[in-house]
Amino acid sequence: MTNKLKGVLYTGITNNVELRAWRHSIGKGSEFTQKYRCRKLVYLEPYREVGEAIQREKRVKRWRRNWKIALIEKQNPEWKDYLTSK
Repeated sequence: MTNKLKGVLYTGITNNVELRAWRHSIGKGSEFTQKYRCRKLVYLEPYREVGEAIQREKRVKRWRRNWKIALIEKQNPEWKDYLTSK
């Protein structure tokens, strides 16, 4: 999640991405996303096993910011919001 192109970045996991992203988009997500108004879902990775998703989340959270930006731009170079681009 982000607030704008190359803005604040938020990484999290969920078992219902549409509901979680929607809650963030209306300001009802985590305290972090509320504080920084992270309302755009610009990147996601689906996993079948929750343990794998948790491991990936922890790994990505430790990454440098420029690595995260490169990951987003590889999949979504225009930083389109997956919620509004359906």
